[in-house]
Amino acid sequence: MKVIKIDGSAGEGGGQIVRSSLALAAVTGTAVEIDQIRGGRTKPGLLRQHLAGVKAIQAITRADVVGAELRSSSLRLVPHTLEGGEYAFEVGSAGSAVLVAQTVLPALLFANRESTVTIQGGTHAQWAPPFDFFANCFLPLLSRMNASVDASIESHGFYPAGGGKIELRIKPTEGLKGLSLIERKGELRTEVRSLVADIPVSVGERECDVIRRKTGWHSDCFETRSIEMSGGPGNVVMIQCGFDNVTEMATGFGRVGVRAEKVAGSTLREAKAYLASGVPVGKYLADQLLLPSGIAVLSNERSEFRTTKLSLHSQTHIEVLRRFLDLDIYVRENEDGSVIVKLS
Repeated sequence: MKVIKIDGSAGEGGGQIVRSSLALAAVTGTAVEIDQIRGGRTKPGLLRQHLAGVKAIQAITRADVVGAELRSSSLRLVPHTLEGGEYAFEVGSAGSAVLVAQTVLPALLFANRESTVTIQGGTHAQWAPPFDFFANCFLPLLSRMNASVDASIESHGFYPAGGGKIELRIKPTEGLKGLSLIERKGELRTEVRSLVADIPVSVGERECDVIRRKTGWHSDCFETRSIEMSGGPGNVVMIQCGFDNVTEMATGFGRVGVRAEKVAGSTLREAKAYLASGVPVGKYLADQLLLPSGIAVLSNERSEFRTTKLSLHSQTHIEVLRRFLDLDIYVRENEDGSVIVKLS
């Protein structure tokens, strides 16, 4: 049997290498060995959210697995039958439920029947896409690529308590279509949402007030919401920038000892930087689009998008795709500093 060997310390040396390798192993039915897992991190090896992803792929592919343990630095996974159905996975911490969802989603799109997946863990925490980004920015684009996925959130999970719960309903696809995102289309539509759980609503209101004063956006664009179902206290402010063909999001997380005004200010700077760049695809969304765009090549579909300078995260992601898939990935930097990425 063919086995693809991956160096988990290459490039940015983080969890994305593990997640993408697992997803691609499941989609292609290829065995994979990963060594030096998260070798680029101060705490290397599998953490809870990565281990949850391993066990999820093991369950849906009936895989043989060696090394599925906390802090394991090596892993071998041999997938067998890709099975749809009802699944429930738990991260067991504030580790990201969304990242686990992004691990199993590509595989279950090619399963033999529809799937319902519930995942418990963090839904809004730093260093991972919040559920709102997943549902409002990523999934609409995946839908245009011929994927039918519904996502809902039952309870929110903030760092450090976690305790969130999301559900995915995934229908199999005959194949992903290519996607083209070179220019933004239509007028800008903004939405600003501040979520607070077990902390004063005034924190979220102050965040929205800062952004409203600095932008002049209409008051209808703003919402402060107190979350009733949450595993613990937390706060997040999200600025959603929507166009006819793409939606992007800047996110800021409240932290103990950091004023709400500072959280709002840094989030607004991120949103303004995206808008000023002129590109349709921001750096985080660019990273998320690489995997489905690569898988679409299996159906002889081409994808292209324009983004900012690729992060080390995305560059590493590209190298993982090249290991699993027979495809060409072309990256060109334009004079204005934007970058065109083409997969065929």
